[in-house]
Amino acid sequence: MRASFNKVPEVTLVFWIIKIAATTLGETGGDTVTMTLNWGYLAGTALFLVALVLLVSAQIIAKKFRPFLYWATIIASTTFGTTMADFADRSLGVGYTGGSTLLLALLLITLGLWYRSQGSISVDTVSTPKVEMFYWAAITFSQTLGTALGDWMADSTGLGYEGGALVFGAALTIVAAAYYWTSISRVTLFWAAFILTRPLGATVGDFLDKPVHDGGLALSRPLASAVLAIFILGCLLVLPQRAGAHPIRAEAARE
Repeated sequence: MRASFNKVPEVTLVFWIIKIAATTLGETGGDTVTMTLNWGYLAGTALFLVALVLLVSAQIIAKKFRPFLYWATIIASTTFGTTMADFADRSLGVGYTGGSTLLLALLLITLGLWYRSQGSISVDTVSTPKVEMFYWAAITFSQTLGTALGDWMADSTGLGYEGGALVFGAALTIVAAAYYWTSISRVTLFWAAFILTRPLGATVGDFLDKPVHDGGLALSRPLASAVLAIFILGCLLVLPQRAGAHPIRAEAARE
């Protein structure tokens, strides 16, 4: 029997709770480096890119699912996404609409190449280095897209951070309802939810740390980041996670 070792967590309610907290931390953590510490968007992007590459490499080298390594990599991807989107939108002048469109195209291309190569984009198949590369590329593009979408919703539509959070929260509620009461592809719903949790985290993070005159609460970015990090750590310690399904073993068992 050929074993398949999935190195991503089982998708449960705990997964989504930690994911939303991690995306919010990505926003406050990225803003802490680029704004509070005055590194700027370019230097902050370079810093988190290095961290992301190192952690993705460690994730691929790992022989089994390691919760702390996995979520550290997710946080690195979401902080990189924050600084990269801000750099493109603000420093390069791409704009929120242009940045969101470009990133959506890159995400769809990545998922398309993944499907063409493997015949599936289900996270239950993330068990080989090649699939892991597709997975982490899709994750990174979705995180960056989420930042751009969150900023676009809050700023360009005039809804503000609270309004943006409500819109993305409502969209996630619809996705959850579709999961329980329709037969829509679970893989499609997963990626829809994964993408939508990022702008939700982005708008919540901006609401926490942006100035009052911009519609935020002006809370300390480092403090908010520390609280979110402690919350995530507590979830990982108290709520144990396990790897997702092992499709190759399941197929062998049926045979």
